[in-house]
Amino acid sequence: MLLLLATLAGRASSTNQVFSTGTVNLAVPGQLGLASTLTVSGMSGNTVNLTVNLDITGGFNGDLYAYLVSPTETTVVLLNRVGVGSGNPYGYGNSGFNITLDSTSGDNIHTYQLSAGYPGDLNGGGQLTGTWAPDGRTIDPFRSLPSAFDAGPTGNTLTSLDGMDPNGVWTLFIADLAPGGGSTVVSWGLTVMTVPEPQTWTLLGGSLAAFWLINRKRRK
Repeated sequence: MLLLLATLAGRASSTNQVFSTGTVNLAVPGQLGLASTLTVSGMSGNTVNLTVNLDITGGFNGDLYAYLVSPTETTVVLLNRVGVGSGNPYGYGNSGFNITLDSTSGDNIHTYQLSAGYPGDLNGGGQLTGTWAPDGRTIDPFRSLPSAFDAGPTGNTLTSLDGMDPNGVWTLFIADLAPGGGSTVVSWGLTVMTVPEPQTWTLLGGSLAAFWLINRKRRK
């Protein structure tokens, strides 16, 4: 009986899977932006952690605005003119990202140049690397004053996607808000962790326990 329960507990453990567009090399067409989709399928249970992988080259990081839309239409702002603030109206001038966005990170992507690891976080191609919390600033990237970006995250984080069925079409939208940027989305993807629905395993465990107790009494 103990062996059976241990086996079931193992089957109820989390599942971690990576979904990626592969190399797409999509140029970001200015302010109109582009929408790239990714389909998640074959995952059982509900999401307990989700991270976003971005590989973007070229351009001017402070010009980019990007958000993720889930199959249930929950939106998370990933980038919103990183570096823009009361002391910097244009944002950071680095070219590109090769990063993981994870809401459990203590460092927000919007102020990455203020992190202890910068500029060591840049790779040989000038891209920012490492793991960062998504921007989360839902303010208008066009009309907001630079000082408005100082307020910090105002919208959903990736943890708002916990508890949902991850299967379906995910959309990354990204725009370059200044002319002549030249940013390219090389690839992007999701790392999704799920666990089985709790009630399923609770009911099964209760039934097995009752079965075991009944048979134990009969043997006495």
